[in-house]
Amino acid sequence: MENKKTNETLLMIIWTQSLIATLGSLFFSEFMGYVPCELCWLQRIFMYPLVVIYGTALIKKDLSIALPGLILSGIGMFISLYHYLVQKLPALQEAGGSCGAVPCNTEYVNYFGFITIPFLAGIAFIVIVVLHIMLLKKRGRN
Repeated sequence: MENKKTNETLLMIIWTQSLIATLGSLFFSEFMGYVPCELCWLQRIFMYPLVVIYGTALIKKDLSIALPGLILSGIGMFISLYHYLVQKLPALQEAGGSCGAVPCNTEYVNYFGFITIPFLAGIAFIVIVVLHIMLLKKRGRN
């Protein structure tokens, strides 16, 4: 019984993380007026469905429904990492300058010199991937 409750709690944390990341991206674009670049749009494409996928898995209490979420968050994690490197590595910044209408090397926020929007998205994707893998390992032991 306790193991099932732990699984539901982890699934709730994953869903909450995806919801916060989705609302955060909407806050930056709709309220702060930051126009998303092409890589930001790709990250959104991989994050937004996670709210529905993990929400459905949570309501139905069925982790197998959420397998596409692991795949999407894994891909999103790598896109976020690449986007962050485009912003922070001089060797890649030139490539990010020709990314589209809004250059992908644009840093709308830069808290403490390293926390940018792709950094925040990357952390969200990493949390989701790690917790989902933990759930799969727990399920494998049972």
